[in-house]
Amino acid sequence: MDEALLRSLTPTVLTVLVRRGADFAAAEDAVQDALVEAVRVWPGEPPRDPKGWLVTVAWRKFLDAARADSARRRREDRVDAEPPPGPAPSRDDTLQLYFLCAHPSLTPSSAVALTLRAVGGLTTRQIARAYLVPEATMAQRISRAKRTVSTARLDRPGDVATVLRVLYLVFNEGYSGDVDLAAEAIRLTRRLAAAVDHPEVSGLLALMLLHHARRPARTAADGSLVPLAEQDRSRWDTGLIAEGVGILQAALARDRLGEFQAQAAIAALHADAPKADETDWVQIVEWYDELVRLTDSPVARLGRAVAVGEADGPRAGLAALARLDASLPRHTAAAAYLHERDGDRTTAARLYAEAARKADNLAERDHLTRQAARLNSAEKG
Repeated sequence: MDEALLRSLTPTVLTVLVRRGADFAAAEDAVQDALVEAVRVWPGEPPRDPKGWLVTVAWRKFLDAARADSARRRREDRVDAEPPPGPAPSRDDTLQLYFLCAHPSLTPSSAVALTLRAVGGLTTRQIARAYLVPEATMAQRISRAKRTVSTARLDRPGDVATVLRVLYLVFNEGYSGDVDLAAEAIRLTRRLAAAVDHPEVSGLLALMLLHHARRPARTAADGSLVPLAEQDRSRWDTGLIAEGVGILQAALARDRLGEFQAQAAIAALHADAPKADETDWVQIVEWYDELVRLTDSPVARLGRAVAVGEADGPRAGLAALARLDASLPRHTAAAAYLHERDGDRTTAARLYAEAARKADNLAERDHLTRQAARLNSAEKG
């Protein structure tokens, strides 16, 4: 990777974007995103025309960001930043659109991708990241879904499971930074819970409420991320926690366990601990076992490995992590954390720095960079 070449091309690419109509701040963000993409892609696929490649990718990222920002502003006009408890308003066509986009003629994964793009307001890049696939692959999938739906009758809405998957991914994207997006997902899931008697709908709503309850403590005054173990738990929203736990308990009592109920049970155990060191990690591992059984998800297996590291010691966690694909998002960060707990600060610092380079979210990248710097400073001291 020729870093000097990237630095030399940055002003030129920025100028091209501004001349095309991008405001300077948005152009800077787009160029930075393109540079991150270049660092990831160029070592394996060096472009013939580096400047042209950077201009194309930066302009596409600018357009994606502009569309996402426009969708966000529309959502802000419809919903407050905090999801109110209790019943939702009676009239809203958004949820119906979710069902129509989840058309039976589409595969579940294509229906979810189309709905996230057309109704949820997520960019193709955001959707690709959620599905752990390249952005170009997701763009093709969405295009095929649009062509399929354009020739189909929209009188047969999709099933609840597909809509739940969409709402879950919309919330996840919002939880990583876009608060109103998370609130909109909660609002729509409340409406769905009021209309459909299904334990997994209740499980998803409980999961969202339990996670959203921690939002006030997730960031410091300067905007930096605060890890769960270091959060001020007095800032958690106890009303949302109580509501989420109550909804979860009612769903579990029906003995029709699903993945969202299992995830909500894990979140409830975190919420139940007055202090981080009082967390019932053994029971959390048991719920992760259920989640892996239900989904066989690599992301669930990653979460389980970290939980095993807390319950049985960091070396047990590292052994579980070693059985997973190292390219999984946050795999390197998890390895860094477990190595630090095991006392290997040198390896942990190196892995934190590597995880920072891989991070898509700026706040997460800054947090991981600070973790690496903290350990490196301790080693020098």
